[in-house]
Amino acid sequence: MSLRNLARLGLTALFLTGLVAGGVRAQAEEVAAVSPSGILNVSYDVGRELFAELNPVFQRQWLEKTGAEVTVDQSHGGTSKQARSILEGLQADVVTFNQVTDVQLLHDKGGLIPADWQAKFPNRSSPFYSLPAFLVRAGNPKNIQDWDDLIRDDVAVIFPNPKTSGNARYTYLAATAYALEKFAGDQALATEFVKKIFARVPVFDAGGRASTTTFVEREMGDVLITFEAEVQGIRKEFGADRFEAVTPSVSLLAEFPVAVVDKVAEKRGSQAVATAYLDFLYSPEAQDIIASHAYRVTDAGVMQRHAANFPEVRLVTAEDVFGGWEKIAAEHFASGGLLDRAFVNQ
Repeated sequence: MSLRNLARLGLTALFLTGLVAGGVRAQAEEVAAVSPSGILNVSYDVGRELFAELNPVFQRQWLEKTGAEVTVDQSHGGTSKQARSILEGLQADVVTFNQVTDVQLLHDKGGLIPADWQAKFPNRSSPFYSLPAFLVRAGNPKNIQDWDDLIRDDVAVIFPNPKTSGNARYTYLAATAYALEKFAGDQALATEFVKKIFARVPVFDAGGRASTTTFVEREMGDVLITFEAEVQGIRKEFGADRFEAVTPSVSLLAEFPVAVVDKVAEKRGSQAVATAYLDFLYSPEAQDIIASHAYRVTDAGVMQRHAANFPEVRLVTAEDVFGGWEKIAAEHFASGGLLDRAFVNQ
């Protein structure tokens, strides 16, 4: 073969190698080019510290993968209120909520997400979970151990408004589940039991973080009911010598569902980065961060490493006790439903 032909072959090989390498770069650059420089994660009220630690890790990984910088902006509030804000035009690329019904609302009322949104990510689109637990003051002066103690006349209870807060709706459902067991399934007696708890609440804040402020900084109430993760976060921030955690005998599995808000993401060109962000929440690195914030995670290995931080508790589910979230929405949370009957005059 002549030197000229060899040279041509060499140039061709170099050209093809360049095409392959260039194709990989172009694919990453294409993803980066069509994605906006930032996305908005609209989230639940007490998740500020968690996502403040998660977001920089994702941003670093995205830069390494695509060569493009991206920012993740946050909006926090009671998730029922957050869902309504999205329906009214808040441009959320993703939601990381604490209640299935508030995500479902984005489909039912706005068509912003598909009907099968829970099939888009593992574990029914819930990368981590928690449960309603109690925070009491040092020494537990009122000896609060379980849901029965919350109806006593000498106990003031703090939790947010279940009309605006997914956190509080879990409290309502967990208390109802306990009462249904106590009264052998008698819904009327269970509603009266929960009504007595509501009567012990001096102020209903809009979201979980405001209720934390009421309990911790304003020093109102004898017990704060909030997610286990928030209970542990408060003790870490304000001092384990000031507060004690109490895990009730039974509580409700609190899923933290996530979804890409497709209609917004498609319009903004953020579908790829928004999906990658939610996929990231399932990664071992993210799961370890989440567990360090006292959320129970779906990665068994990560959960095992953090097992000492999570007391055993009997968890019941919305499906087992109430027949699922669709039935809960119709029977409990609809106007005039069982929540309204328990919440009357509050």
